[in-house]
Amino acid sequence: MATTTFGRFLISNINNKNSLNKLTQNVRLYSVPTESFEFIKVSKAGQNKNVGIIQLNRPKALNALCNGLMSEVAKALDHLEADSSVGAIIITGSEKAFAAGADIKEMKDNTYSTCISGNFLEQWTRVSQTYKPIIAAVNGYALGGGCELAMMCDIIYAGDSAKFGQPEILIGTIPGAGGTQRLTRSVGKSKAMEMVLTGCQVEAVEAEKMGLVSKVFPADKLLDEAVKLGEKIASNSQITNTMAKEAVNVAYETTLREGLRFEKRMFHGTFATKDQKEGMSAFAEKRKPNFSNQ
Repeated sequence: MATTTFGRFLISNINNKNSLNKLTQNVRLYSVPTESFEFIKVSKAGQNKNVGIIQLNRPKALNALCNGLMSEVAKALDHLEADSSVGAIIITGSEKAFAAGADIKEMKDNTYSTCISGNFLEQWTRVSQTYKPIIAAVNGYALGGGCELAMMCDIIYAGDSAKFGQPEILIGTIPGAGGTQRLTRSVGKSKAMEMVLTGCQVEAVEAEKMGLVSKVFPADKLLDEAVKLGEKIASNSQITNTMAKEAVNVAYETTLREGLRFEKRMFHGTFATKDQKEGMSAFAEKRKPNFSNQ
């Protein structure tokens, strides 16, 4: 198994600042034993190395999403989900672009029949199926498929230079990886219609006001803040994180009545875990809980 060179040692011990993206300068990164990737870089960060990072790495194409890249993201997620030390995952890009869209050159000659028979874009949903919490750390352009990829994550943190948009209408098509569905659920019908029908871009501050983005930070602080959030999430019980994530996601897909029923059953289910016993005992004893993820 090859080891990625991205984050091979602590950032503080790297003298050549050009050896890594500017976004990683304040973050403690560690190598992750994975297969060699062409379009992404994988590392772990945090004091306890419990936050996985997937960095999109097609700089000449502004991280345009091709099938190869999305396949590698899926494989990296498989690896990080299987790593019991990882409690949260970050997907990020470069300071210039999170992902400037899907790779148009790759798809421009597609036909309806090839899309249907090949189930085009099916594997792109892997991010939304990940049971561990995922944070999108977005700097620069998050357009088309890039915006859709960010919305597949559970939380979006943005750098102050980030721009979001669904410009597919400008090239004769529509969003195909959740842009008309997740965007509407995040910002409402009117804003979603405006973005989808005009292709106009939304800056980070406006995206936060719309509810698309959780928080906005200076671009050079973004990844550091995302790692802090990941560490905080990873300090909880992983099994409880999974249950909470699933309960929130159900709210988008069912009625309030059914959602409340599901939430109550999941809440009841936590009482079958060792971590519930440990968490409540620790609270009563005024100490920090030691979760075993069981």
